[in-house]
Amino acid sequence: MAIKYKRVLIKLSGEALAGDDRFGVNPDMTLKTAAQIKEIRDAGVEVAIVVGGGNFFRGRTGKSIDRPTADYMGMLATVMNALALQDSLLSIGCEAKVMTAIEIRDMAEGYSRRKALDYLNEGKVVIFGGGTGSPFFTTDTTASLRAAEMGAEVLLLAKNIDAVYSADPKLDPNAERYTELTYMDIIEKDLKVMDLTAATLCKDTGTKIYVFALAEEGNLMKVINGENVGTLIK
Repeated sequence: MAIKYKRVLIKLSGEALAGDDRFGVNPDMTLKTAAQIKEIRDAGVEVAIVVGGGNFFRGRTGKSIDRPTADYMGMLATVMNALALQDSLLSIGCEAKVMTAIEIRDMAEGYSRRKALDYLNEGKVVIFGGGTGSPFFTTDTTASLRAAEMGAEVLLLAKNIDAVYSADPKLDPNAERYTELTYMDIIEKDLKVMDLTAATLCKDTGTKIYVFALAEEGNLMKVINGENVGTLIK
């Protein structure tokens, strides 16, 4: 089967790397995630990744901490996850580079759009840590921004739920499962897929969004092959 997408940006939550542990990095879950990423890379897909940091720290939950300071702490958490994912990818023979929005020279390269594009063209997986480098912006917004900068054909939102629903299907058995939506649907229906800044940026740049469940083995390749396993937003 011919692959549908040649260049993608995957948004991974920190929780996706924590697995059932809910805190920190679960080595088995991180390795399983890396294996799915390597599978599509080996199929010829150019892969960029933005990681969250919620398994370590969330800026918005640090209520006793100054908001910009809390956000910077959250950025450091994303760098920890980026390094863990890179290590898992390298351990299975998949070349990967970590680039950070805030310079941390001894651990990763500072972000450079041109250099990141060169790495993608060389077949390396590029992992972006450190968010946008500025407080008050989420990693969803970072993913939207980097997807546009990298010229990704689609932004893949790896979630712990298999699609976008009209309500939480765990709480509402009658929740409607969507296979396709528009950017305005996300904004007007307040569907909580991503924050509004990120959704608006995708709308302005024309970046398609695909929501799917990464935890289901083989799902990432199914998305790349164009199978209907989630929700397409365009």
